[in-house]
Amino acid sequence: MKTVWISEFIGVDGVGINEVEAPRPSRNEALIRVRAAGVNRADLLQAAGRYPPPENYSPNMPGMEFAGEIVELGAEACGFAVGDRVFGITTGHGQAEFVVSHPSLLAAIPDNLSYTEAGGIPEVYITAHDAVFTQSCLKAGETLLIHAAASGVGMAALDLAKAAGAKVIGTSRTADKIEKLADLGLEHGIVATDGKFAEHVLDITNGKGVDVILDLVGAGYFAENIASIAQKGRLSVVGLTSGTKAEIDLGSILRKRATIRGTTLRARPFEEKAAANENFIREVIPLLDSGEIRPHLDRAFKLEEAGEAYGYLASNKSFGKVVVEF
Repeated sequence: MKTVWISEFIGVDGVGINEVEAPRPSRNEALIRVRAAGVNRADLLQAAGRYPPPENYSPNMPGMEFAGEIVELGAEACGFAVGDRVFGITTGHGQAEFVVSHPSLLAAIPDNLSYTEAGGIPEVYITAHDAVFTQSCLKAGETLLIHAAASGVGMAALDLAKAAGAKVIGTSRTADKIEKLADLGLEHGIVATDGKFAEHVLDITNGKGVDVILDLVGAGYFAENIASIAQKGRLSVVGLTSGTKAEIDLGSILRKRATIRGTTLRARPFEEKAAANENFIREVIPLLDSGEIRPHLDRAFKLEEAGEAYGYLASNKSFGKVVVEF
């Protein structure tokens, strides 16, 4: 089979195509013919040698989400049938013509979505839902602050928060992306080119601060996050694009009784991923099925253009998901 292949861990210039042996499903797995697979920031990090996958996954074969149809089922794999359209998350190898998966990590694709649209959904919507709702317990009427709101996870979080009746503030480094996010329902946008946003957040919230922060940026925003958070606020750190080390004012955290949680989806045990996927099926799929939320597809590339897809995502020009089609 053909697969996106990282020949050298030097960034996007090392990304190409290779032929490898197709996987075979075990007795409790499904074999999926992949029709589309999303490209994520984590894939860029893997291509640069900065985010190696867990054991038993090749560092040369990226891909953490996919959409396709089931072509074979192991003897003990249940819940789906051959021919079913499914999408799901995987620890790696998702950007290949075939992938194997346990059924607990799959979901049925709503009829109103194409494979290309579906290929860019699972990783970002499961990550956003898990961080914002399962872990940070965002409720209707509360305020969510999303950093890098124009990213795949950021836009998914915006969709889900609006559907839940929460208020949303978003940051981005560019004004044009803030304008585009306003068309998607973002109530308050902040251009945070200099990494400063707390004063704006406090003005918007009349000094209260925000109840939940979804941080996809990391260390560079930490002090401003603490200044922006409300009493009993919850900070969920998902991304570290600005670094991993920050100075912490413990006094502010104590006074605000704030909760800080770090989270990642890829390295979690199977049982936790399955639980996150179950929540996705129960709470997000109905919104996609009804059309209340729609995936944000920026651009699709053919498999032979995988290197271009990676380069486009790395350029920061994308607005929404970048997908490779098979």
